[in-house]
Amino acid sequence: MPAIAVLGCMWGDEAKAKIVDYLGGDADYVVRFQGGSNAGHTIVVDAMKYVFHTVPSGILYPRTKCIIGPGVVVDPFALMNEIRALEAAGIDFNKRLFIDERTGIVLPLHMELDRRTESLLKGAKIGTTGRGIGPAYADLTARTGIRMIDLAHPAYLKRRICELYEYHNQEVDPAQLKELLDRLKDCWKIIKKNVTQSFEVLQNARMRDAKILFEGAQGTLLDRSWGSYPYVTSSNTIVDSVGIGAGYSARLLDEVLGVFKAYGTRVGEGPFPTEMFGNVADKIRIQGNEFGATTGRPRRIGHFDAVLAAFTAKLNTLDGIALTLLDVLSGIEDLKICIGYKLGKKVLSSPPSH
Repeated sequence: MPAIAVLGCMWGDEAKAKIVDYLGGDADYVVRFQGGSNAGHTIVVDAMKYVFHTVPSGILYPRTKCIIGPGVVVDPFALMNEIRALEAAGIDFNKRLFIDERTGIVLPLHMELDRRTESLLKGAKIGTTGRGIGPAYADLTARTGIRMIDLAHPAYLKRRICELYEYHNQEVDPAQLKELLDRLKDCWKIIKKNVTQSFEVLQNARMRDAKILFEGAQGTLLDRSWGSYPYVTSSNTIVDSVGIGAGYSARLLDEVLGVFKAYGTRVGEGPFPTEMFGNVADKIRIQGNEFGATTGRPRRIGHFDAVLAAFTAKLNTLDGIALTLLDVLSGIEDLKICIGYKLGKKVLSSPPSH
């Protein structure tokens, strides 16, 4: 297992963390390369449940090093909550967790902008998690964003935050600004020992033939470019994002493993061609515990969509697949699989772009 990418190949929630956990014991490094705390990766070890939103799932293995790459946007306060939970569980991670200096920062302002945008959309809501991920990525694209390394320079950080508020036509309350800066300062004191240039870490790992596992977040059908736009996430989730978000070219991967559920689920708004309702959907939702790890929202349920599965398999050039939660369908007699879309008299072999 020199270098493997594990990707969700539907709308997320495919049980990627279970696969990463299964493979993680043999990995020297587990790397997050996109997304943020909108991800919810759940692992149960020795009857103890862990939900990771930012920290890579491999952190539970005592010899595995974990990297948060520059393609991730980090809510420092959410990260602190995860760190405290790890400490409370007695998990020693300090010499095993690396956070890239270039990683973008999610601020409370981004969460407010996220909620405001959703409320303005009214009937056309995206159904975001409200974690501020989209606005944080938007600010990085606009070159107005805050990066992890900025926390090391308080005067510069203050100026950048004030400029960010001005950019969004928001007034800065002096007391709230001071409180925010103080909280960020406290975060930096704790995580600064973990902040580094992850490119060098990964390149050195590669030269040593270390086993590297890249942990995808969300799913291919939520990809900003290839998903069911505009009902998508704000990062690219396909295999090529490994190069952008971790600095490790996808050409160097030895295997790309796609994770699929034996049935379909989706959280939030957007098209869902095989969506089902009624008693069977309710049974699957309960048996599969289909409620969002981040939001707690009940997931929409559908039949397995082979059209979308084939599309995402080709898009990610998969070498193998992991089919999860097949046992959830036990006792359900009528199982259906979508093998084509019909638009008028035309049968489509791949999903339309709108």
